[in-house]
Amino acid sequence: MEQFEKNNKNKIVRGAKRATYDKQQIFSILDAGCICHISFVINGEPFIIPTAYGRDGEFIYVHGSIKSRTMKAMTKGVPVCMAVTHLDGLVLARSAFHHSANYRSVILFGTAKQVESNTDKNHGLFVITENILKGRWEECRLPSQKELDITAVLKFKIESASAKIRTGGPVDEQDDYALDVWAGELPIITKYASPVADEKLRADIAVSNAAILAWQNANG
Repeated sequence: MEQFEKNNKNKIVRGAKRATYDKQQIFSILDAGCICHISFVINGEPFIIPTAYGRDGEFIYVHGSIKSRTMKAMTKGVPVCMAVTHLDGLVLARSAFHHSANYRSVILFGTAKQVESNTDKNHGLFVITENILKGRWEECRLPSQKELDITAVLKFKIESASAKIRTGGPVDEQDDYALDVWAGELPIITKYASPVADEKLRADIAVSNAAILAWQNANG
């Protein structure tokens, strides 16, 4: 089982029994999402932004405007921390204190590098697009040269990472199990609904196969 090495950055101290450093588990949590939060420091001030991402092996791609403060900062080699979280359910205990949540979360660390060639930019944008909706890249118009010129695509290797996962029901104080209070889990399920066409779409254009497959897979 291949793991990320524990270090001062990624080591989980609080709730260590829920921690994992297993690469495949961490990658599966990353691949189940498409929005991350990236934090970094500019001139001594902390910043955090939500953005779309894609994973290619041990590399993460993000993109944005070349004029973006975030893109400019990260292209200078600023260390970044990235977080992805999935909320899977609410855990309702008998006491207010022991209420919790079931979740899967990943924190990773790396240093961004700007990709320069059009080939590398297109690959990064492909990875991001396919992570958002598999099969969509081949359905739509690819980026023009003008669009590539105004877009920064950043790539960073996952230098270290860790995940925390909670599953199961509440853990109450022993005396509280006798209380007349309902306890259990309230699962949270996020899934695609039926595709809705753009109001300006021509009537002769069929629904996106990528959208249909995503909807069908989510709804059985």
